[in-house]
Amino acid sequence: MKKSKSLLLLLTLVLAVGTLLSACGSNGGNGAANGGNNKASDSGNSGEEKLAADQTLRLNAAADVPTFDPALAQDNQAHLALSLMYEGLARLEGNKELPGVAEKWEVSDDGLTYTFHLRKDAKWSNGDAVTANDFLFAWERVLNPNSKPAPPYAYQLYYIKNAEQYNKGEITDFSQVGAKAVDDYTLQVELNNPTPYFVNLTAFYTYFPVHSSVKGNDKWATDPSTMITNGPFVLKSRVPGQSMEYVKNDHYWAKDEIKLNTIKFTIVNSAATEVLSYKNGELDRAGMPNGNIPADQIPILKQELPNELALPSIANVYYYEFNTEAEPFTNAKIRKAFAMAISRQDLVDKITLGGQIPAYGFVPPGMKGVNDEFRKEHSEPLFSENVEEAKKLLQEGMQEEGYTTLPEITLIYNTDENHKKLATAIADMWKKNLGVDVKLENQEWQVFLDNRTNGNFQIARAGWVPDYNDPMTFIDMWTTNSGNNKIRLKNEEYDKLVADTYKEADNQKRMDNMARAEEILIKEEMGVMPIYYYVQPSLTKPYLKGVTMDYSGAVYYDRAYLLEH
Repeated sequence: MKKSKSLLLLLTLVLAVGTLLSACGSNGGNGAANGGNNKASDSGNSGEEKLAADQTLRLNAAADVPTFDPALAQDNQAHLALSLMYEGLARLEGNKELPGVAEKWEVSDDGLTYTFHLRKDAKWSNGDAVTANDFLFAWERVLNPNSKPAPPYAYQLYYIKNAEQYNKGEITDFSQVGAKAVDDYTLQVELNNPTPYFVNLTAFYTYFPVHSSVKGNDKWATDPSTMITNGPFVLKSRVPGQSMEYVKNDHYWAKDEIKLNTIKFTIVNSAATEVLSYKNGELDRAGMPNGNIPADQIPILKQELPNELALPSIANVYYYEFNTEAEPFTNAKIRKAFAMAISRQDLVDKITLGGQIPAYGFVPPGMKGVNDEFRKEHSEPLFSENVEEAKKLLQEGMQEEGYTTLPEITLIYNTDENHKKLATAIADMWKKNLGVDVKLENQEWQVFLDNRTNGNFQIARAGWVPDYNDPMTFIDMWTTNSGNNKIRLKNEEYDKLVADTYKEADNQKRMDNMARAEEILIKEEMGVMPIYYYVQPSLTKPYLKGVTMDYSGAVYYDRAYLLEH
């Protein structure tokens, strides 16, 4: 998930997705996520925590939500919004997969067939029952080859039998796809291959159900009054670019578990303003993944608010993308030269300041391997920083392309003070070490997303948040036909490795295949330039409890609550 998720993102989120290993989960030393297991009491008895009378959570988002349509979502802001408004077959709480709309499920002995039993008290916000057909309707929207715009995460449903063939128009009857409603409350899904993380995937927004009322209403996802959703909150109002307000969904099946009545977001893309608002008592939480904290304030906040500042490591990667179809980055040697000519350690020590880890691969620490983490079993570095070698590669690449001087080069990044500082520092390194001038261009979030999607860039900042806890979430995005392949990478060996890994039951072979694919992506092609692995800075008031975070850094507020203070 694009962090830009994230996720990456967002990722994510960088992100981050998306969903962290237990060391990066919601309890222990993560500060902002602490309190998830605390019990709050309405009784007011002595010695017990007492809920605040006003259960209104105040947050800030650094950017507007680009879409409220689960089929089109692809970033951290949409991830947070949709996790409040929708619920999938399963839901995530920290690192645990819990029953969501499905109260239970069974998996066949061969790992190919999942049978989900939907709870009969799951309702849409208008009171309609959530049925198996609502999931089929949503999945058909994602996979339909005529859907415009094309859902970027359609490939995440390719685990389902014949889903890819339907999406590519090779079969035209959706009933041939391996998902069917046995009855209103039983959904059966047949997979192409055993997929141990499939239940985790069903908690991802591309798998969310969608109400059939969206048929024929192209604007349903822009007007809160037309959004019928099934999650713990509904979007009450929205002023684009300024604010959003969510209120408790009284039709949600677990409404008694929801303590918050209202969640109010301001939309301010100044990290400094966000921190100031937090200090002034105008926000209950600040920082990632929905907001941000200026890097230069982190050392200060460590001194001023040590019990409210959290800096947990998360399985997200921050990187720059090279458009392999845009000159001069059609040449791999030129891409490698740019990647080798910066000092990542200097960047994290002097610019980002949050304890980030320099990245020399694409898959971050924290993703599952065979017996441990993928990154420990397939270690870095996949390349090294070497200014003299970078200069040599640049000259060789220029000669191969017939350049006497490089074309004008522009690096684009979305509006954010930290992105700007990092881009400025990297551009200075390129100037000093390679003698190359790089123009920096700040772009508003939606414009930035559109330009990357349409290939209107040479270099772009990006972040990726895992969507599930397997390295494949960092690998299959770069196949030729992936909707997330913004770099336009076309490598037959890479595509075959991914296709073979989808079919592979032996987990060791799966991991070896993905390690080889990562070598192609970084060591051979250098389609992306890894910079660092994330930490997730945040500030949380002591009276805010019940916030949880998963391995990807995604934060969940649905079970949060406020104590008297």
